[in-house]
Amino acid sequence: MDRFTGKIWVLGDDIDTDIIIPTEYLALKTVQDMAPYAFSPLRPELAGQIREGDIIVAGKNFGCGSSREQAPEIIKALGIRCVIAKSFARIFFRNSINNGLLLIENDKLQSDVKEGDEITVAINESIECRGKQYPITSLPQNLVDILNAGGLVKAMQRRNGLV
Repeated sequence: MDRFTGKIWVLGDDIDTDIIIPTEYLALKTVQDMAPYAFSPLRPELAGQIREGDIIVAGKNFGCGSSREQAPEIIKALGIRCVIAKSFARIFFRNSINNGLLLIENDKLQSDVKEGDEITVAINESIECRGKQYPITSLPQNLVDILNAGGLVKAMQRRNGLV
């Protein structure tokens, strides 16, 4: 997971968990069943357009609202490689890491990019887009280990020799 490139989808500020997955779809049996409805209050077509390896770039307070774990699970199920935002809601940040979804804070990228641009992310180093580099803060090693394992449960299984 050290370096990857993906197409970006640009979203605004305050994308809450009800936008990520509306409450009425939480009754569906699996995260895969829910995924087609992701972001439907904002952009009903978006979930169907996202491809494996794509990246979301958003504004401030991404993931605000409830603490539902389905929100990062659904983003991951859509194939999103990471979410880059100006800031994240604290519970959403932790739920995302626990589910193996990489989140990167960057306060400049959203205003400099266009939807469809391709960006390259070098974990714990920088983001590159349109010939410009954006430094990023390094994640602590314990969080990198959780992400590399695919989530907290898998990391603990690995740590305890169960996998």
